Amino acid sequence: MKKIFDISNQLLENGWADFFAQATAGSSGDALLKNIQLEYEAHCCYPPVNSIFRAFELTPLHKIKIVILGQDPYHQPGQAHGLAFSVPVGVPTPPSLRNIFKELLRHNSNPVPWSNDLSGWARQGVFLLNTWLSVRAGAPGSHRKLGWETFTDSCIAYISAHCDHVVFMLWGAPAQTKRLLIDSDKHSVLMAPHPSPLSAHRGFIGCDHFIQANAILQSKGQLAIDWSGGYPSGSSTP
Repeated sequence: MKKIFDISNQLLENGWADFFAQATAGSSGDALLKNIQLEYEAHCCYPPVNSIFRAFELTPLHKIKIVILGQDPYHQPGQAHGLAFSVPVGVPTPPSLRNIFKELLRHNSNPVPWSNDLSGWARQGVFLLNTWLSVRAGAPGSHRKLGWETFTDSCIAYISAHCDHVVFMLWGAPAQTKRLLIDSDKHSVLMAPHPSPLSAHRGFIGCDHFIQANAILQSKGQLAIDWSGGYPSGSSTP
C-alpha cells in the first residue's frame, strides 16, 4: 500500500512542501501516520489513499482565494475523492451539495456547476478542505480523534499566515471553531449553518456567501470565482 504521507511532486510544485514538512513532523505527525495507515490496512476507508490530499494537488498555496471547510468525507462507495462536498462525475448529488446548489440558484448570476465534481472550483483557487481527511466506510465521524484535527488546524493557520485576502467560508459549528486560527486583519470570514438537510434551512439557504465572497475578491482586485465551474479534472468542455 502507498504510504499516506508520500509527498507527490505536484504538492511540492504547488507550494505545500514546507507545510507538509511541518505538519507531519514530531509525535503528532507520527501518530497520525500510524493511525491512518492502520485504518486503511484494516478497513475499507474513503477517499482512495491516492486522493486524500487532492485538494492540495489541485489548488496551489499561492492561488488560494477562498477556503470552504467541510467536516469528514462522504462515507458511501464512490463518493469521496479528496475535495470537500464534491463527488466524481456521474455520482448522484449528495444532500449537502444539493443545498449548496440551491443557494447558488437563488441568484441568476450564480448558475450551478454542470457537474457534481467541484474540481473546477479548486482550479480557480477555492480550497475545498475537510476537517478530517478520511473516514471508514459507512461510519461517519469514524476518523475524528485520529490526529486529523491537528493537521487541518495547522493547515488553516498556515494559509492564514502565508496568504493574503483569503475568504474563509465556515459552515457549521465545527468549522466555526477554526475562526480563532485566522488572522481577521488579513482575511475575511463568512459563517453560516452547515448545508446538511438538518441545518441548511436555519440560515445556510439565504446566507449569500457566494455573492459576498466574489464582492470581497473584486474589492481586493482579484478575479471573481465562476461558480458555474471551470471544468473537472481532465475536461476542457462540458
